[in-house]
Amino acid sequence: MHGPTPPLPLPTDQLHFAMPPLHESAEDERRHRKERLAGALRIFGRAGFEDGVSGHITARDPEYTDCFWVNPFGVPFKHVTVGDLVLANQDGQVIEGRYHVNQAAFTVHAQVHAARPDVVAVAHCHSVHGRALAALGDLIDPITQESCAFYEDLALYDAYTGVTVDAEEGRRIAAALGSRKALVLRNHGLLTVGDSVDAAAWWFLSLERCCQVQLTAKAAGRPVLIDHKAAVATREQLGGDLVAWINYQPLWQDVSRAEPDLLS
Repeated sequence: MHGPTPPLPLPTDQLHFAMPPLHESAEDERRHRKERLAGALRIFGRAGFEDGVSGHITARDPEYTDCFWVNPFGVPFKHVTVGDLVLANQDGQVIEGRYHVNQAAFTVHAQVHAARPDVVAVAHCHSVHGRALAALGDLIDPITQESCAFYEDLALYDAYTGVTVDAEEGRRIAAALGSRKALVLRNHGLLTVGDSVDAAAWWFLSLERCCQVQLTAKAAGRPVLIDHKAAVATREQLGGDLVAWINYQPLWQDVSRAEPDLLS
């Protein structure tokens, strides 16, 4: 005996699938970027990426493209609101906001933004596993599906000269990054970029987890590498900023619903 005929599948155009929004004005896009920046900082705070006053995410202003929104100096990531964010120019001078900017960190971000006009956001924090990998001067090997997203799209800045405070050092870091989406700063930590705040934040979160997996796997034995052809194919599927944006949306939904005060 056969049961009743099941209902017909719904047309796919009736199913919700989030995509990056289009904005009608620079003002709308600015508000959107600031909301996502505040949310990303809170997510990084939840993840334990904050280390004193170290760690920053910057977002290019859509109108004043050589100016950047950044987290305020000394404010905990978990407490940052849209209204707390600071707008600084290429030289790190505050244009809008109530707080100082960490000049050492901003110097690097400003030079990366200058070298990469395609980049909207830059993320750099002193995360635990990122620093551990950086202390080894290693890159990520293609040992998992997620790590393949960084295959041949991750560079090493093979130097350490102390706290970065001059533009020339920032330019060398930007040059080491090149056209890639991520950089390991030897003896320092990780840096990621994206064409949205969401993408840059997702790449940092994912890269930090890849560091953790690789360190754990190598401590346990000898990881099996994914071959070059498969690693490239996987990167082509998973390594784009749109895929990063899509992956990030559950995190944004969670933090914006659980902590709506971040929008104030």
